[in-house]
Amino acid sequence: MAEHEPETLHHHKRQMRGRDINETNRATTPLELLFDLTFVIAFGLAASQFSHSIAVAHIKVGLIGFGFSAFAICWAWINFSWFASAYDTDDWLFRITTMVQMIGVLILALGLPDVFTSMEKGEHLDNRIVVLGYVIMRVAMVFQWLRAAKQDPERRRACLAYARFIALAQVGWVVMIFLNFSISVTLILTAVFVSVEMLGPFIAEKKDGGTPWHPHHIAERYACMAIIALGEGVVGTVAALSAVIESQGWTLDVALVGIAGMGLTFGIWWVFFMLPSAAVLHAHRGKSFVWGYGLMITIASIVATGGGLHVAAYFIEGKSRVGPLGVLLSVVIPVVIFLVSIYALYGYLLGEFDRFYLWLFSGTAAIIVVSIIAVAIGVSMPACLVILSLAPAVTIIGYETRGHKLKAAAQTYADEFE
Repeated sequence: MAEHEPETLHHHKRQMRGRDINETNRATTPLELLFDLTFVIAFGLAASQFSHSIAVAHIKVGLIGFGFSAFAICWAWINFSWFASAYDTDDWLFRITTMVQMIGVLILALGLPDVFTSMEKGEHLDNRIVVLGYVIMRVAMVFQWLRAAKQDPERRRACLAYARFIALAQVGWVVMIFLNFSISVTLILTAVFVSVEMLGPFIAEKKDGGTPWHPHHIAERYACMAIIALGEGVVGTVAALSAVIESQGWTLDVALVGIAGMGLTFGIWWVFFMLPSAAVLHAHRGKSFVWGYGLMITIASIVATGGGLHVAAYFIEGKSRVGPLGVLLSVVIPVVIFLVSIYALYGYLLGEFDRFYLWLFSGTAAIIVVSIIAVAIGVSMPACLVILSLAPAVTIIGYETRGHKLKAAAQTYADEFE
């Protein structure tokens, strides 16, 4: 398997022969971090549109619009990240092509408000700008895969499988730019085209030999994406609370929402990094599909948590048509989805689910239920958010007292198959 060329002072064109899957100290590159910054904007717009829709009681619009947007953003990130893990040459051609993809991401992000606005007006789901961004990204991505197919004969079939299925779905995306469909038809067609794109990785990795993606590198890439999602929540909440402070000054409610927001952010971060992803993927590359696609739900739930905190800021500012219970649920639901996804992925990676985790999850659920009961009997919504922010602490304490031993077992589980 080809070793990555030594670092040089220039970025002349290099052969795209594939990275070494056992390369030591493989880390996220500055270009990948720059690429990720475009997703800060995309997540920020998706979360702000979601929080606004929920705050004005357009619940259906908020849920459908955010689900569509979050999936579009995550899916746009995934293909580039897995390709770069396998074929990042960091030459001038790779850099320029990545810049084109970044332009596509920004266009996608700028089209997100149209998605929500069109649904609020009861019209079709206007995703033309979003799809235009996809077209730009996918043309660049097909070029990348064709280049890899030409320069890495050993994995030519796998690379061509990616290129073919992306190009096939691309035809459908282009059609969606010029034709207006109803919301339901748009969502159905989107599901069909995404399913076509998903066939590419399945066939390429399972039947055509696969690509040399690096397990530790790809685990770090998803970790970067999670941090970006967490950062969006912090920035969005602080911006919303700043508006409240400007109009009302410092209040106890502002302080409590701020404390709850930081508590949830820190707790979610701690829990996310309990996943033994890199070690298990190194030994069990076949687990990458469920793990990689499952983390889309995890990351989307993190962004939605930030959006829910923004709804809470709207509430204390007096700009929410949703009552205290509805506001709390806008945070509770994504937190629950996050925790369920983490527990499910942990069990999947380990190949078993220890009974100890059921006790931890039960304790977590109890705190969540207490926060809901508290708001229902009249406790202030910001105080209930503080209660909710303690939910991840159950998992954290359980992990630090006993769960870390199970993670050590995961490492042993991985080592047995090396």
